[in-house]
Amino acid sequence: MVEFIDPFRGVIPERKMTFRELTRAVRQSLAAELEATHLYEAIADATDNALVKKVMQDVADEERVHAGEFQRLLSLLLSDEDALMKKGADEVDEMAESGGPVESDSSADVKTVGNLKM
Repeated sequence: MVEFIDPFRGVIPERKMTFRELTRAVRQSLAAELEATHLYEAIADATDNALVKKVMQDVADEERVHAGEFQRLLSLLLSDEDALMKKGADEVDEMAESGGPVESDSSADVKTVGNLKM
């Protein structure tokens, strides 16, 4: 999972986190959910077992819900979070409007863990 420096890992701190430490901890939690999503989707893509695919994708989708919860929490805690997220989204929208495909089929020929055949 995510390997950021965490001074509180495995121990209950003698003091409460500062607000900045708290928001960093929430961001770390968000990163962990995104990493877990990637892991579970990679496992689903790497197997032909229908049950494993179904379970892994279901768990990955749950992690995406958790990521949404942490992102919303950051929005409530940090007054500039929504504005910065919107700025990033607007930049992508601008690039998408300036042309070029939003989706590309070129990745179908790229060998990945999920499509390698022995």
